[in-house]
Amino acid sequence: MRRAHGRLRGVVILKKKLIEVALPLEAINRESAREKSIRHGHPSTLHLWWARRPLAACRAVLFGSLVDDPSAHPDRFPTEEAQQEERERLFRIIEELVKWENTTNPEVLKAARAEILASCDGNPPPVLDPFCGGGSIPLEAQRLGLEAHASDLNPVAVLITKALIEIPPSGESWPGSSAGPSPTAWSPTPTARARARARPSSTCSGATRPAWS
Repeated sequence: MRRAHGRLRGVVILKKKLIEVALPLEAINRESAREKSIRHGHPSTLHLWWARRPLAACRAVLFGSLVDDPSAHPDRFPTEEAQQEERERLFRIIEELVKWENTTNPEVLKAARAEILASCDGNPPPVLDPFCGGGSIPLEAQRLGLEAHASDLNPVAVLITKALIEIPPSGESWPGSSAGPSPTAWSPTPTARARARARPSSTCSGATRPAWS
């Protein structure tokens, strides 16, 4: 695709995104490494999955891929100094966004979503992850208020991702998040439904074994 700054007939206009210029990598790397020690409420406790992508990195990459770099708006930021000042402001948003404590912080998520909407003229594109694995990318896309689609060849990966991005939104929303309630809030629901469907059918070594209707 050709990149253009003006509106020309037959030319697709692509604005330079923040991820094409710079990101606060030190903060992203630090929070991504810190996630390995987090257990309570983290999707990794739902099911083990190899090569699970850090949620912090996914949030930062999605944000940086959708938000315009200041150099894409020379009318608003005509000098390199003005562009760098605006870039630093966006960096501060990312530095707060990647913190685990802020995954359900309504103010932090609201600020991030506002920047995405502003850069996408109020109509951000849907996110598609064709090989979703543990579901980190579609989960974080939902957290940022984006429409998310995912697929995978591995049925286990599909089941994990469905549990992350389809079951939670079916209940009450997380405060400040479009990703639905926390796993501790919705996990008893499918379990209770499963038990309700189970009925005693046979015994083995004195123990009752349920059968599925």
